Amino acid sequence: MRINITSVFVDDQDKALSFYTDVLGFQKKHEVPLGDDRWLTVVSPDDPEGSELLLEPDGHPAVKPYKQALVEDGIPCASFAVDDIQAEFERLRGFGVTFTQEPLTMGPVTTAVLDDTCGNLIQIAQHHG
Repeated sequence: MRINITSVFVDDQDKALSFYTDVLGFQKKHEVPLGDDRWLTVVSPDDPEGSELLLEPDGHPAVKPYKQALVEDGIPCASFAVDDIQAEFERLRGFGVTFTQEPLTMGPVTTAVLDDTCGNLIQIAQHHG
């Protein structure tokens, strides 16, 4: 068994696609119209056949309170691995990305948490050794 698709709920698919591709560096994999929304996925350019991230509309009534509670408690909804967290932190800050946690080393991992502009906190993590 392996992860095929996972979701992040977004308040605007166009804004999310721009942020996740132009800023975070993912690439669009699928874009299929579904009424007012789309089946919209992105993948890592390093693994285009790997796991997909679905930029899923947050229209379901349960989603906005869920997202709000996570943000209020500072809890990221997803975590992405990076090779050099300090370089990635500096690169993203150069794009004007807001961080709620700057790089922080905790044992074998260093993490940082950013605002994805679509209602979510996202963690980036570098594992050491």
